[in-house]
Amino acid sequence: MKKTIELKIGGMHCAGCSSSVENALLRIENVESAVVSLTLEKATVIGENISSEHLINAINDSGFKAKEISTESVVATEELTEQEIQFKSARKKVIAGWLFTIPIMIWMIPEMGFHIMWPSPFIFHLGMVVLSGLVMFTAGLDTLRSAVKSAIHRSPNMDVLIALGSLAAWMTGIVKLLAFSGLVPSMPSFAGIAGMIVAFHLSGRYIESKARGQSSAAIRKLMTIGAKKAIVLDSTGNEYEIDVQDLKPGEVFIVRAGEKIPTDGKIINGRASVDESIVTGEPMPVQKEIGDSVVGATINLDGTLEIQTTKIGKETFLAQVIKLVESAQTTKVPIQVFADRITAIFVPIVLILALTTFVTWLVFYDQMVIIAGIFVNWFPWANLSMSPVAIAFYAGIAVLVIACPCALGLATPTALMVGSGKGAENGILIRDGAAIQRMNEVTTVVLDKTGTLTKGEPKVSNILIEKNISEEEILKLAASLEIESTHPLAKAIVKKANKKKIELIKAEDIHVAPGKGNVGVVDGKAIKIGTADFVGAESQEFEERTPVYMSIDNHPAAIFLLTDEIKTEAKKIVSELKRKGKRVLLVTGDRERTAKALSDILQIEEYRAEVLPGEKASIVKELQNSGDVVAMVGDGINDAPALAQADVGIALSTGTDIAMETGEIVLTGIDLYGIIKAFNLSKAVFKKIKQNLFWAFIYNLIAIPMAVLALLHPIIAELAMVFSSINVVGNSNRLRGIKLNN
Repeated sequence: MKKTIELKIGGMHCAGCSSSVENALLRIENVESAVVSLTLEKATVIGENISSEHLINAINDSGFKAKEISTESVVATEELTEQEIQFKSARKKVIAGWLFTIPIMIWMIPEMGFHIMWPSPFIFHLGMVVLSGLVMFTAGLDTLRSAVKSAIHRSPNMDVLIALGSLAAWMTGIVKLLAFSGLVPSMPSFAGIAGMIVAFHLSGRYIESKARGQSSAAIRKLMTIGAKKAIVLDSTGNEYEIDVQDLKPGEVFIVRAGEKIPTDGKIINGRASVDESIVTGEPMPVQKEIGDSVVGATINLDGTLEIQTTKIGKETFLAQVIKLVESAQTTKVPIQVFADRITAIFVPIVLILALTTFVTWLVFYDQMVIIAGIFVNWFPWANLSMSPVAIAFYAGIAVLVIACPCALGLATPTALMVGSGKGAENGILIRDGAAIQRMNEVTTVVLDKTGTLTKGEPKVSNILIEKNISEEEILKLAASLEIESTHPLAKAIVKKANKKKIELIKAEDIHVAPGKGNVGVVDGKAIKIGTADFVGAESQEFEERTPVYMSIDNHPAAIFLLTDEIKTEAKKIVSELKRKGKRVLLVTGDRERTAKALSDILQIEEYRAEVLPGEKASIVKELQNSGDVVAMVGDGINDAPALAQADVGIALSTGTDIAMETGEIVLTGIDLYGIIKAFNLSKAVFKKIKQNLFWAFIYNLIAIPMAVLALLHPIIAELAMVFSSINVVGNSNRLRGIKLNN
């Protein structure tokens, strides 16, 4: 049986690490897919008959640590605790590293441009070796351990590059000390550089850790936004406080003004305005009364509500939102596949390149000096007068340090993480991260009518009365019968009567004729409501409106004209989509005349009417076969086949009745503008991904040749490597400030 297992991964530091874990999982029999997120430090594995124990063993054998993430509680607070521990650990290592590196820099001052020599050169070089050794084997010890583990398991990561670069530099100091005894030839010492490389590397790790924590702020906020306590009412009306996780379905709790609603439920008593901005992204409060559903973590602004629990734990809306956001952040955008292929082979290539650089400088020293000499005036720190061995070490170390795939590995997931979080804050839930890229390629938007362009709630727009009887009396008789029905048209008539505050009468002898209407006795009168044939009336045609006929004592009495109201923003959304260059197509199961009338109002040039739900998917496929990239927008229930067929399925729904599994993107807002926001978000996120990948590639393309020619100081190389990663994460975090309404 196919199942999904989520694992928390420890010990990953770079894109090479996540690639190694991913490859280890994919080598396991029956594993169909494995996606590892460096930013979330988790793996999502799908396969037939797979066991978490087997997966964990494979990861441990690769030199990393793993444990299964419990699916019982989506709000995994222990993960937040682990992030805090890792962040504090990174901060301690930085402090410890610089505690010894600053003395190294001070120790170097006498020989840096001041022409002051130490009384004893041996003491000077010994100090460099000792201080750098303290940095490497205390604060940098975990980096060295990680390098050894990854090398043993034949999955080298960026720690291997840092370890080799710093150890090689440090060993030149050992050789220099041995040269004082005459045991080996003398050579320049780069021992001080070793400690500085490690210190800058740890600083980069610390800044990345902090920036990645900011990137996942949306999930962290969602995980902590819910109420912690609930006031429960027992059968006698007494109140007592319990933890939210102890709530059970069916229990009744009370929420007063200003308090958060503890979990999803249904109002059984009271009326209040509720702030549902975390669900819909809309700032305006929503009026709630008896029978309405409410969502956990929303805020009761006024009044007192008694609510019966309907969902708890992982079943709640908030838990599902967190799950969707995490899911989006662990899926791969197609453009990322290319970057991953490069990352997977990057470290081995760099190791070969560093060795080649070292050997080339030893064997072709004169020729390399001539080539590097063309550019040397642009790099004041370059020193081509060193011996062949010294300059070979210098260039090789710079290559090891500069050529790190970290920025490349962070380019896509950090942008996707921030973007999906930004979407969640605005009522845009990205179920599949790959939809971000596909949204940018969409050429045609297919719009459902009912529940998408219209409110999906029939409304009585007019009543044509054929007998000498008042409208109030007609509504009283009709609503008294229809109140017993669940049909949407019947509910519209009852709602009209309630709005006019008409007191209803108990109906008797009620009979339902499926597909035709209802009959019963109200106030001693025989009432029939339904189709013209059922009622015995003459059928009539009404532009854009649906007639419901009524008879009293078998005599035609009235015709209720019902309409499905067009959403106020629908015309603006269609206009905006066309402005963005999208082809807009209306698809509806309604009559030809109704579809044409709506298309004319909304200025939609193309429409398909009288389409069955199953046929909508065929229309989408037809468009795709003609070369269109299709986004289907529907209510997520009867449009499910079409949403699944589309290149991007956008499901519109309410916060409490959400079709989580229908489309790649789910909109929880109360209006249609979420469609435009989704397009704007995808454009912004994909733009950031391309920017990140560009700078990550350019940085390596420019810096590596400089390092090979010994024109890049190892310390500057390390600073450039750190900056590139910080730049990628920082650029992604700028998504948090974008305006999706533009």
